[in-house]
Amino acid sequence: MNEYFDPRLKAERAFLVGVETDKVKKEEASSLLRELGGLARSLGLEITGLMQVKLREKTASLLLGTGKADEVVAAAKAEGADSIVFDHALSPIQQRNWETLSSLKVYDRAELIIKIFSSRALTKEASLQVELARLEYSLPRLAHSYEDLSRQRGGRYGTKGSGEQKIELDRRSIEQRIHEIKEELKDVRKSRDVQRKKREKISLPRAAIVGYTNAGKSSLLNALTTAQVLAEDKLFATLDPTTRKLILSSGATLLVTDTVGFVRNLPHGLVEAFKATLEEASTSDLLIHVADASDPEVESHMKTTEKVLDEIGSGALPRLLVLNKIDLASDETRTHWSVLHPEGIEISAKTGFGLDLLAKEIEKALTAKMDEMALLIPHEHYALVPLLHREGSVIRERAGEEGTFLRCRVPAKLAERVKPFVVKEEE
Repeated sequence: MNEYFDPRLKAERAFLVGVETDKVKKEEASSLLRELGGLARSLGLEITGLMQVKLREKTASLLLGTGKADEVVAAAKAEGADSIVFDHALSPIQQRNWETLSSLKVYDRAELIIKIFSSRALTKEASLQVELARLEYSLPRLAHSYEDLSRQRGGRYGTKGSGEQKIELDRRSIEQRIHEIKEELKDVRKSRDVQRKKREKISLPRAAIVGYTNAGKSSLLNALTTAQVLAEDKLFATLDPTTRKLILSSGATLLVTDTVGFVRNLPHGLVEAFKATLEEASTSDLLIHVADASDPEVESHMKTTEKVLDEIGSGALPRLLVLNKIDLASDETRTHWSVLHPEGIEISAKTGFGLDLLAKEIEKALTAKMDEMALLIPHEHYALVPLLHREGSVIRERAGEEGTFLRCRVPAKLAERVKPFVVKEEE
């Protein structure tokens, strides 16, 4: 059972606070606050109320001024909240001061996301990565976990009280566990690298489904490959990458991977922790960028996705823009998309609309850089024929006495291998 949330217990009632700054203007702060609500609901929290405040001048003790802080606490208590969640990073001292002032649990967006990730991780690697991020986040916040620290009795001069001793012991324990996790991750990653190399030996082209969280990536993988990956209407419903084979109408086969969803202001520790899942995107032949066509915040979400792709070195990879959930979009929205993103492929992973067109566009994108050739494959080399079906694109095929004639598009990695069998025209 997840240590953060037990569904058998009464739902935690959370009061959410958005913060406007010089960099985060009113409209963006409102958007982020709405998203924070989605994150909170994904964890099973009950939202009792929202407040958006303007940060005129940061304070070291509470981030906000004392007057505004009192106003936030009063509003949270009036709504019967159990906790206050900020859509702005809180330092350890600020978090401790807020909890003292309000007598409620207080945390920020980063901790909320870590809690969600902790409840969603399924594989050993994902679980280790989440635990690492959680421990690294909690290490500087140890002091606020011990109420007895403020009441510890002083010993002789130069000695430490029980609270301080407890913190030091726990700090060493956490640091040791962080070291152990990093060593375990090395072994897990070696195993994953072996699996990846095995896939590369198969030489099948690879596509990665990327996009903002809850855009419908897992639903699309299910619809294309019948992968049966968990697909829920929740932010971060799945964290672990799933790879499945997709056989196109031409007979060509590719590997399709569903990657972790992106989100604005993802905690740095989790960005590092989940680079493993994003590596699938950086080593792919094609990116399938899925966007929720019905979401009013989708343009901002698309920019976040593109930014992360650039950061992991995938910015130059060929990609297809897929406008999912088009069945939920109004006619006005669809017209808007056709003007703003005419390259977008409209689909609904739920109803199946547009999936045939998407499959054709995937094949077209994968074969765009392939050379078209006419080949006469002798009978003794027939093994090349199914290989070209899998890794290339066969346009025409005819069996003859001397062998099999193919008009096909050939990937660069097979060009030298089939070069001896090139013919000028069909024989």
